[in-house]
Amino acid sequence: MNKLDLRKAVIILLLIIAAFGLIFFSEWISFEALKENRAEISEFRDKNFTLSIVIFWVFYVILVVFSLPGAAVASVSGGFLFGLGAGLLINITAASTGAALLFLLVRYGIKSFKYNKSNTLNSNFVIQIKNALVTNQISIMLTLRLVPVVPFFLANILPALVGVRLFNFIWTTIIGIIPGGIVFTWIGVGVGEVFDRNEYPNFELLFSPVILGPILGLVALLILPMILRRSGIMPKTITERGNEKN
Repeated sequence: MNKLDLRKAVIILLLIIAAFGLIFFSEWISFEALKENRAEISEFRDKNFTLSIVIFWVFYVILVVFSLPGAAVASVSGGFLFGLGAGLLINITAASTGAALLFLLVRYGIKSFKYNKSNTLNSNFVIQIKNALVTNQISIMLTLRLVPVVPFFLANILPALVGVRLFNFIWTTIIGIIPGGIVFTWIGVGVGEVFDRNEYPNFELLFSPVILGPILGLVALLILPMILRRSGIMPKTITERGNEKN
C-alpha cells in the first residue's frame, strides 16, 4: 500500500468507525445506561480510583477521536465520578487530546484528496473559508469552541481541512471548551440527586442568560475586529492584503 492509499484508508476507517458507533453505541453511552449502572460504576471507582481515571480518560479520548455519540454524557459522567475540580481537569484534557488526534488524522488523510484539482477541496467556497481562517485563526477557532451550537466534531474537522496551525488549534480548543466544560461537569456533580428523582440532566442551564450571555459577549469581542476590518474602519492585516492581491 502506497502513501496515498494509506491516507485514504485513514479517512475511510474514521468514517466506518463513526458510523458503526452511531448505530450500535448510542444506547450504551446514554444517561439511561449511567442511571441503571451508577451503583456498580461508583463501587468500581471507589475500589480502583486511579484505574478509573485512566479508563475514563482513554474512553473519552476514543469517543472524540472517532466522533462517537456520547461526549455530553461523558462530560457529565466525569463530574459524577470525580467531582467538579478533578472531573473538569479530566474532561478538558481528554476532550482536547481527542480533538488534537482527530485533527492530525484528518489532516494526514485529507492530503490524499488534494491531488485532484477538480474536487470540492479546491472549490472557491473552501478557498474562501481557508483564507478567512488563515487571517483570523484565533478569533474563529475560539468562536467555534465557545458557541455551544457548533457540533464538537465539526469544530475538530473543519480546521484540519483548511490548514489551521496545530498549536493554535490545541490552545484555542483548551481555552474555548472550558466554559461549557464547567457547566457539563457541574451538572454531573449533582446528577445522582437528579436520578433519585427519576429525572434526567437538564442542559437548559447551558443556554441560560447567566451562562450564555458572557459567552456571547466574548464571541462578539472576538468577531468585532473582523467586521471592522471588512468595513474598512480598521486597517487590514498583512495576510488579508496578501489574499486580496492573490
